[in-house]
Amino acid sequence: MTPLLLPLADEPPLISQAGNTQLVLAALAGIATVVALIVWGKVHPFISLMLGAAALGLVAWAAPTDLVTSFTTGFGATAGSVGLLIALGAMVGAMLAKSGGSDTIVDTIVGRSGARALPWAMALIAAILGLPLFFEVGVVLLIPVVLLVARRMDVPIMRVGIPALAGLSILHGLVPPHPGPLVAIDSLGADLGLTLLFGLIVAVPTLLVCGPLLAVPIQRWVPVHARTDLLPADGPATGAADVAQREETTLPESRAGSRDGARHRPGFVAAVVSITLPVVLMLARAIVELVVDDPENRTQAVFDFIGTPAVALLLAVIVAMFALGFGTGMDRSEVERSLGSGLPGIASILLIVAAGGGFK
Repeated sequence: MTPLLLPLADEPPLISQAGNTQLVLAALAGIATVVALIVWGKVHPFISLMLGAAALGLVAWAAPTDLVTSFTTGFGATAGSVGLLIALGAMVGAMLAKSGGSDTIVDTIVGRSGARALPWAMALIAAILGLPLFFEVGVVLLIPVVLLVARRMDVPIMRVGIPALAGLSILHGLVPPHPGPLVAIDSLGADLGLTLLFGLIVAVPTLLVCGPLLAVPIQRWVPVHARTDLLPADGPATGAADVAQREETTLPESRAGSRDGARHRPGFVAAVVSITLPVVLMLARAIVELVVDDPENRTQAVFDFIGTPAVALLLAVIVAMFALGFGTGMDRSEVERSLGSGLPGIASILLIVAAGGGFK
């Protein structure tokens, strides 16, 4: 019988011989220290996690040298397994934003949706954009779209805002290759394919219920419309396409194109393929493993390789370079800058995630 609880992957050696009660108290002390420092002390989470690990070790009577070794080992293991995925995902997200691919997705879906279908369209947009993006980045990208769509259709912000937030948060928590689920998979030693399969099974109905359906009563409880002063300064928008067009006339190089005017936005298919490729490859790997079930089979070996999260995301970066970069008129230096622009913003996230591995 398969056990209900999975053992932690690569479980480190014990550094304390304390009893169960003392270990529970040590864990509570460590967690309380982290929460207190972040919430009340306003200390950066990275430092808070380090000090929380120290508090945990002291209460558990762990030797100082063992405590430091355990933390650095966990830090390195988490950074090595998850840090690469976060960096590659950030590069795909940066290419999507810099090329205007996110605008293309928004314009296409919103432009073909009627007033009644807009909440469902916003949920779909958020779900697609949420695959390579962190929740905070996705919110920043979608807030202008939510405000402008709500203004154009003269509906409460909640009617389109709740579906957008639901799409982002559900992808953030349930579906790899988003870094959140990948961290859980790595920590628990879970099967990637099954996690992706069951994640999608849970994510779809959850998105429908907590997105467009939940927005119906919430818009009645919070009937707030988009304020004019939150819209672009040059007048009210008539749609997401107008917003993107206005941005193209004001933003240099990032979306408006190079100085010679040769830049253009990528097509809808190219943008969607670039960000859904990792999911397709990982799902294909899981299906091949179920159908073939032979580690010596060459076909399974190929899919085992390309369906590995790091390889799948690397392939997505390469596809994005050509489909969203060179294919839209970017030169090599522009593609390099676009890819690199996604990395500085995740430095803090990488440190916090790795410190969480050390704390664990």
